[in-house]
Amino acid sequence: MSVDNTSANLDKTPEQDGQPVEKPEAASAVTAVDPRLLVREQGLLGYWSEFKRKMKAGELGSMPVVVGLAIICVIFQVLNSNFLSAQNINDITITMVGTGMISVGIVFVLLLGEIDLSVGSVSGAASALAAVLAVNQGWPEWAAVLLAIAAGAAIGALHGFFFAVLGAPAFAVTLAGLLFWLGFMLKVLGADGTINLDSNGLVGKLTTYYFSDVAAAYGLAVVVVAVFFLTSFLANRRREAAGVPSRPLSDTVLRTVLLAVISFAAAYMYNQYKGLPLATVIFLVFLIGSDFVLRRTPYGRKIFALGGSVEASRRAGINVTAVRISVFAISGGFAAIGGLFLASKIASANQSAGTGDLLMNAIAAAVIGGTSLFGGRGRTWNALLGVLVIVSIQYGLQLESIAEPVKYMITAAVLLTTVVIDSITRKTQKTAGRA
Repeated sequence: MSVDNTSANLDKTPEQDGQPVEKPEAASAVTAVDPRLLVREQGLLGYWSEFKRKMKAGELGSMPVVVGLAIICVIFQVLNSNFLSAQNINDITITMVGTGMISVGIVFVLLLGEIDLSVGSVSGAASALAAVLAVNQGWPEWAAVLLAIAAGAAIGALHGFFFAVLGAPAFAVTLAGLLFWLGFMLKVLGADGTINLDSNGLVGKLTTYYFSDVAAAYGLAVVVVAVFFLTSFLANRRREAAGVPSRPLSDTVLRTVLLAVISFAAAYMYNQYKGLPLATVIFLVFLIGSDFVLRRTPYGRKIFALGGSVEASRRAGINVTAVRISVFAISGGFAAIGGLFLASKIASANQSAGTGDLLMNAIAAAVIGGTSLFGGRGRTWNALLGVLVIVSIQYGLQLESIAEPVKYMITAAVLLTTVVIDSITRKTQKTAGRA
């Protein structure tokens, strides 16, 4: 009986002068806050402490690629003063769009911890299909483009079906897709193997149209900076209203100023040549949109959850099959869009489309940019950083008249270095109890 009374008394709240007294352990449970949540309220000092903590824990993020990109620019600018010229920067940013679009789709697949080897062939098949329908069959070009993109998404969904429903390995399914859709492209193009596109048509203007008015580039910079500041400011207000730690206003202002410097410098460089390229605008729109989907929607959180643990996601009620199929459909759709930009660059659809080093560069861009091969970590902005590194190396070596084999070797070395860093950081995170 004494044991029962003791246990019963343990569950009671002690009283003093008729008023309940809060237990010390209960008070600590209520007031205890993860120190990392207070970083935003501590300003720059808090971020410096957080930066040191992340370095010790191996959470490098995109820092290595940003530093690497800066080093690449400095080296090639020293070797050739034309590297950072307005024309060369313009050429780099337009050339990167086709591969970058494909790489954005690859990011979605890598977040699941899977791979899609078919994107190169799918991009070529989509450009061939659009060219045949628009040029040979007389379809309106906009309709041919929409059908080509839809076909790319359908192809990706088909690959996802074999993987998610039938249980075939994604590597094997997409490898078969690489071969099949390459053959499909060659069949569609026919004996001639090349279909020239109208340089003044919809596809032709994707990489040749410029907003020549200087107000266009500066106006876009103003819009980007203003939207960033307003969204950050309003998000902080919502967090404050909810009683959640938020960034101080000084931090938001500093971030906005840094973005403004980058945006207006880019606008200035574009206006020194032909103006703001349409290709760059479209690429930014897709980057912002896809990043919003991944980071701000329930669907995006499901993708990250699957990359972390499939079984845990299934037990949480996530439709694993549907998410997997949709991710491969997204990859196929972006591959088709990238193929149209690549066709626009050469004003034709030919038998070499989607072949060569395209697949390697698209996957390498995502990985070099910071997307983990092990799944669960990455952003679509990684595709932008990675493809900037690859194309910058290619153009820098081209200015120095370096042979093509050396370009492959250097790009491979950069990719290997990135994968090694990713593996080391994962081990560091496990050691620190963060993985």
